[in-house]
Amino acid sequence: MATKKSASPGETGLPAGLALLHEPLLNKGIAFTEAERDALGLRGLLPPTVLTQEQQVERVLENLRQLPTALDKFINLNGLHDRNEALFFRVVSDHPDEMMPLIYTPTVGLACQRFAHIFQRPRGMFISTGDRGRIAPVLRNWPQRDVRIIVVTDGERILGLGDLGANGMGIPVGKLSLYTACAGVHPATTLPVMLDVGTNNVEFLEDPLYIGTKQPRLRGKEYDAFVDEFMTATQEVFPGVVVQFEDFANQNAFRLLENYREKVCCFNDDIQGTAAVALAGLYTALRVTGSKLADQRILFLGAGEAATGICDLAVEAMVSQGLSESDARKRCWLMDSRGLVVKSRTDLNEHKRPYAQDHAPVGDFLSAVKAVKPTGIIGVAAVGQTFTREVLEEMARNNARPIVFALSNPTSKSECTAAEAYRWTEGRALFACGSPFDPITLDGKTHVPRQGNNSYIFPGVGLGLIAARARRATSEMFLASAQSLADQVPQSDLEQGSLYPALARVREVSAHIATAVAEVAFARGLAGVDRPADVQAYVRSQMYDPSYKSYV
Repeated sequence: MATKKSASPGETGLPAGLALLHEPLLNKGIAFTEAERDALGLRGLLPPTVLTQEQQVERVLENLRQLPTALDKFINLNGLHDRNEALFFRVVSDHPDEMMPLIYTPTVGLACQRFAHIFQRPRGMFISTGDRGRIAPVLRNWPQRDVRIIVVTDGERILGLGDLGANGMGIPVGKLSLYTACAGVHPATTLPVMLDVGTNNVEFLEDPLYIGTKQPRLRGKEYDAFVDEFMTATQEVFPGVVVQFEDFANQNAFRLLENYREKVCCFNDDIQGTAAVALAGLYTALRVTGSKLADQRILFLGAGEAATGICDLAVEAMVSQGLSESDARKRCWLMDSRGLVVKSRTDLNEHKRPYAQDHAPVGDFLSAVKAVKPTGIIGVAAVGQTFTREVLEEMARNNARPIVFALSNPTSKSECTAAEAYRWTEGRALFACGSPFDPITLDGKTHVPRQGNNSYIFPGVGLGLIAARARRATSEMFLASAQSLADQVPQSDLEQGSLYPALARVREVSAHIATAVAEVAFARGLAGVDRPADVQAYVRSQMYDPSYKSYV
């Protein structure tokens, strides 16, 4: 009887031998089967044992859990990401509660601060001021042609840590990891980009190991021209690609979003993603209180991208509930470093002016809480421990169920801890946080706080935009994503104080959000594909599964 001839390396269309083992999108490591080892020239290049992906996951977890610090674990996972993407995403997808704080907030903040010193292998594209005039050819150096989404930063406002220059590349890499882990966006279609326009961080400029351009930040017309060349090049090289702006400073973030939102399918996660996740938290909190958003009075500690983004989306939601735009704006109060944002002030930036209230000046947050008597306070200023005991006790005096969102991250920048929020409101706070906190037991009742983390929103939004081949990302889509997220919080979660779904359900949550976003694109004529009969089934069919595929 004739024996079947094995395929020779190259006949499969895959790289063979060491080239395959060095390709993270294709590598399976010791999980390559006997047949694959014969067909792909791997015989002798791997130990003889064949393990399943599940066994590999067990080994990853065993080694990871023995490491002493979160940064050590970040570096370990980064190495895994660099050599075996499917295994990396299998680990993160199957253990989101444990892994997401390691690959993103809060650990990614420290990783960015130390990025130049823990740097191992480039990931994504670094486009510097030296590339002006040739950005499109530089983008063509990227090996993948079917790029569907780009996350781009210039590193000026990384989390609450300020100007980290090229070290901020950890943020786009981390964000796109969450796109894949949380929403199944295929990693081969993602591209992290650092626009290296210099840094004003003196420590980095003097660091011999700093990996970025050692010059002061580009400003003014030269900066705008550089970004414009980049945005034009993205659509030339990757037509229709979605662009997510990430961690740009206020002075650029609002302007860039306004300049490009009607030209390119783009959004700013710090403005619009934060807004949607905060609005979803308000919706779920109001399910507990039984009141309407239009009846709330929200005081923000912070008046930057996050605060005004939340205000803008909340105003749209209130208008949909019957308020005029003017009356809705009166329900959103901002507090910046100089005090309450009021009409008599002459130092207000453009983005703050719509929320300047007709009120006497107030200089500190406690006094503002006493004067405004808000139903909810939202911290997005990245100034730690500003929701003091006096502030929280005042909120509890004025509200049966005070809304307290301490959304700044990393953890050191959190306005208060979960324990403080519950303890100083007698367990009555409706609490959400930007960094993870453990459950708190108070007077026999266990409260389970959950993060108001953008990872609930942006992966699903991105998936929806990609699936519909949307030409624009609109405010209506973010309203739909907020409502979709809130609708997926079961009553059992609300009863334990959780305003967001469990992270273990994040892929399911993202599928629903993506469906809601795609439905808006189809309804408004913004989609680049025909509407399928079953939008949710179509969206799910687009989601990447990090299980190993057979190559022979």
